Amino acid sequence: MTNYKRTILKTVFLLGMVILTVSCKTEKKNQMTNNNAIKNDTLSITILQTADIHGQLDTHPELFWEDEKIVFKNRGGLANIKTLFDKEREANPNKTIIVDGGDLIQGSGYAALSEGKVMQDVIKNMGYDVIIPGNWEVVYGKNMMLEIMKGYETDVIVQNMFDDENENPLFPAYAVKEIEGVRLGFVGINDPDVPVRQNPIFSQGIGFSGLDDHLKKMVDDIKVKENIDVLFLVTHIGIFKQVELASNPIAEHADYILGNDTHERVREMIQGKYAKVTEPGAFGSFVGKLTLHFVDGKLVGDAYDLIDVDPEVYPANQKIQSLVDKAKAPYKEYLETIIGYTNTPIYRYLTVENPMDNMITDAARWKTGADISISNGFRFGNPIVPEDGKPAPITRANLWNLLPVNEPVKTGKATGKQIKDWLEKEMHNAFSQNPTERFGGWLVRFSGMKVDFNSQNERGKRISSITVKGQPMQDDEYYTISACVRPGDPIDNLCRMANVKDVEVKDYTIHEAVEEYLQKKSPVSPTLEGRAYCDYLGEYSFSTVPQTNYEFH
Repeated sequence: MTNYKRTILKTVFLLGMVILTVSCKTEKKNQMTNNNAIKNDTLSITILQTADIHGQLDTHPELFWEDEKIVFKNRGGLANIKTLFDKEREANPNKTIIVDGGDLIQGSGYAALSEGKVMQDVIKNMGYDVIIPGNWEVVYGKNMMLEIMKGYETDVIVQNMFDDENENPLFPAYAVKEIEGVRLGFVGINDPDVPVRQNPIFSQGIGFSGLDDHLKKMVDDIKVKENIDVLFLVTHIGIFKQVELASNPIAEHADYILGNDTHERVREMIQGKYAKVTEPGAFGSFVGKLTLHFVDGKLVGDAYDLIDVDPEVYPANQKIQSLVDKAKAPYKEYLETIIGYTNTPIYRYLTVENPMDNMITDAARWKTGADISISNGFRFGNPIVPEDGKPAPITRANLWNLLPVNEPVKTGKATGKQIKDWLEKEMHNAFSQNPTERFGGWLVRFSGMKVDFNSQNERGKRISSITVKGQPMQDDEYYTISACVRPGDPIDNLCRMANVKDVEVKDYTIHEAVEEYLQKKSPVSPTLEGRAYCDYLGEYSFSTVPQTNYEFH
């Protein structure tokens, strides 16, 4: 054989070995990808997750960002979610676990007027396996929270909520579920900042611990002592802190963080150093579906999907719908009363400015005569959407969705410097590049003031300009401001702004102010006006999650 032929044969042989090696490596890699080829003898376990339902019982309009524009679609409904649950359990019988991540009992008029009781029988019959309390579960007080959540008759867990009097935990720290020899552990973690984020009086009598060395030791011990194959941290601390936690040594022995709180729609799990993060939207509009694949008891792959609760795909379960209708009946006539109309869509999903808050703060400023009216920054409220060119009715039920806590209006006076310093602090809460310093994730909203800022600047240097009544704000000039009472706050605090002078608590609530405004001004037409604007964020900023490629849509 000539040297030439030997060279050709050797080359062919080596090429074949390379192809075979690459093929083997690719096959092995594919076993751990989201689209892996699963062996016939694989055990597949389904984890379904809801979050931040906020008392929303029925199908409702939901906002989506598609093709660089806002669109609305009907989504959600607890009876529709139940149909989805049943279909998933039928598809994977005895191997499906359903988890809720908190904020079930607050956010709607039906929940508020019943102090959360409207949810109890419905949730008890939904088929949940694990539930944690969220930051709003405290809204009706410790005793009511305990009564309602124990009435769910399923595992309610959280490791960092304690009775202030005796330091006993309010709920078990964790739960273990075993399926065909695979042991799954779930550890509940609520936001330790609840007493600051909510009106302090809500959480009276409840103590909270933080994300610290004690939590790490607990997580590590549970993993070992309970012989856990896959460990889930079910957290209600917001997307920013959940992403940080996924790379924090606390999560060293965790596999997944089933995140909640900030109403984000994670459609591809966010990979941290130790764990993967989910968050399945809000208001019952979506259900997260995590599928885990095991061979010989070892996790070999996963897949994740965020499922729209489309009522045309998942029609209402009749048993749950009858429970919903029964629970609503005592409050329905009052809450479904029309109090006004809107010509334009009212929504609250954007990071900075929203038509919903523009209407609310305009109403407060109109009623109080204040120079500036403030609304807290959050992402509550289902959209109200006109159809067929006709104004959309606004009901009391809608008003409760927009303003889920109805407190008296409060006014006072603060200097321009006080207001600017306060607003800089609020901007840092919303836009800090350090996730552990985030607080909520959305900027406060206002009427009577125009602010230009840069969210990317360092702390204390984000604001470029503030104008009031068309004039630059003066540091030493006093301005009248209005906000809502936060029971438990010092009397001289307005929306976390301290040392406000000449404070007056009005004899009307924010709901009464908005209802009166709508009676006088309907149909209203709130739009985006650039009341607060940042070039970097633009007009339509839905989310700002540092160090990720996550986008809300």
